[in-house]
Amino acid sequence: MVNLSLTPKKNEPKSTSSSIPKSKPVIPALKPAKRLSGAEREQLIAQEAVKYFAEVGFGGDTRELAQRLGVTQSLLYKYFPNKEALINRVFEEVYLGRWNPFWETVINDRSISLQERLTRLYIEYAKAALTRDWVRIFMFSGLRGEDINRKYLDILKTKILEPIAIELRHELGLPSISEMPLKTAEIEMVWSINARVFYFGQRQWIFNVPVEDNLDDLIRQTIAHFMAGAVKVLPEILGV
Repeated sequence: MVNLSLTPKKNEPKSTSSSIPKSKPVIPALKPAKRLSGAEREQLIAQEAVKYFAEVGFGGDTRELAQRLGVTQSLLYKYFPNKEALINRVFEEVYLGRWNPFWETVINDRSISLQERLTRLYIEYAKAALTRDWVRIFMFSGLRGEDINRKYLDILKTKILEPIAIELRHELGLPSISEMPLKTAEIEMVWSINARVFYFGQRQWIFNVPVEDNLDDLIRQTIAHFMAGAVKVLPEILGV
């Protein structure tokens, strides 16, 4: 049996403090904390603002944000003179900063079917648009009456929805926009894809009811359903 006792045996001399020389503890040299540049500090504030507003909404005040950052409110105002400037930066960080040019280019790739193009587009789109901060900030902005929704939806309409409507006409052999301008009903029909996809994010980040099925498969089904309906509905909208 192994003796785990720390008591020395009778015939063993007791160790004394002088029997084993003590070595001085080695204290690692502390590196001085890196001093952030103005641009780095501004970016840090912006990133924390994204997390903060995604959590509490735009009713949260800058004083609490400054406390979370461990800085004074006056320092916060040095980089963002008011709350509106901070909200504008949040818009740039979340919506403009995560915009993927692939979403635009794949729409116009006529070497593959429109159904396949839309499937690829929205599978990639979901990776950005169904994140916690994207969904919650978008919802909080709408409830608060902030400008984020309008600015983003204007971009979405011009760069995604209208091009899809144009390509849908081409895919179905319907008159081009030079022959017949786009109608609002067409854009509304395309909106239905975004509404459906965005709802998956709402379920998870607003209603706390995550989607259980594979998201890519749900997007494929959404696009297939849209294309099947467009074959019948779009000619009726155009009156042809």
